[in-house]
Amino acid sequence: MKKKYLWIKVIGIILLFLVVIGGIFGYTVYQQLANSIDQMHTPLERDSELRQEDLELSKQQPFSVLLLGVDERDGDSGRSDSMIVLTVNPELETVKMLSIPRDTRTEIVGHNTVDKINHAYAFGGITMAMDTVENFLDIPIDYYIKINMESFKEIVDAVGGITVNNELDFSYEGVHFPIGAITLDGAEALKYSRMRYDDPNGDFGRQARQRKVIEAVIKQGASLTTLTNYKDIFDTLGNNVQTNLTFKEIKAIQSNYRSAVKNIDQITIQGSGTKIDGIYYYVVTEEEQANIQNQLKEQVGI
Repeated sequence: MKKKYLWIKVIGIILLFLVVIGGIFGYTVYQQLANSIDQMHTPLERDSELRQEDLELSKQQPFSVLLLGVDERDGDSGRSDSMIVLTVNPELETVKMLSIPRDTRTEIVGHNTVDKINHAYAFGGITMAMDTVENFLDIPIDYYIKINMESFKEIVDAVGGITVNNELDFSYEGVHFPIGAITLDGAEALKYSRMRYDDPNGDFGRQARQRKVIEAVIKQGASLTTLTNYKDIFDTLGNNVQTNLTFKEIKAIQSNYRSAVKNIDQITIQGSGTKIDGIYYYVVTEEEQANIQNQLKEQVGI
């Protein structure tokens, strides 16, 4: 898969809006942005056992972020459909981006079970998801950003719809998605990003389509034609995104970590699909797991 600059922009999407529209609309927009981020901010009472000293962004220390795309519906706590870990190192001027297949078999920390990694969120929310990913990768997980995929359609509608280049002809839940450039509203974009069983690449194909959707949202959200809707966009993000990053920390990342985006590498976990007791899992060997861990340890300086 090609190296992309897109997922680091997921962290900086609010910053992107700030840079572009701050000079156009001034203080009113800045204040609306700050209020939206305050609404998104959901702190955690959690300390990483792998983080020996407090992280100081002002000193440009390497850090990590867990991106969670969570499928939450009425009456269901949901599972993390998408799990992506970003490790950012300004000294090395690199960002490493790791997509973790949702069916990866691993220990669910705090639940005393071995299960699919995406079940950690269903069992214990963000804290258990972060603890489980941290144990699987053996690196500290400092921050999280959670997007409610069920309500992601509101974000797409808030930016006026999106256009993506579709590479697979398929139909899903009554909607046909032909090959080529297609324009999607929020409900269609959600269906487009959910299908996986008819994709020859399975969950990896769905992850690729999710990246297309987020790329299109970022491009559309940053366009001048959409900025007149900035209040709707900020309100929608505030209602559907949660993070333990504060406004101050987001500004620190923008100021101190710009050099890191010069080289963004996407890492793929190699494994094999198999059934255990009739349940499908993505199994990663100990050797492959150690290889991934070593790459990320170097990236975060441990």
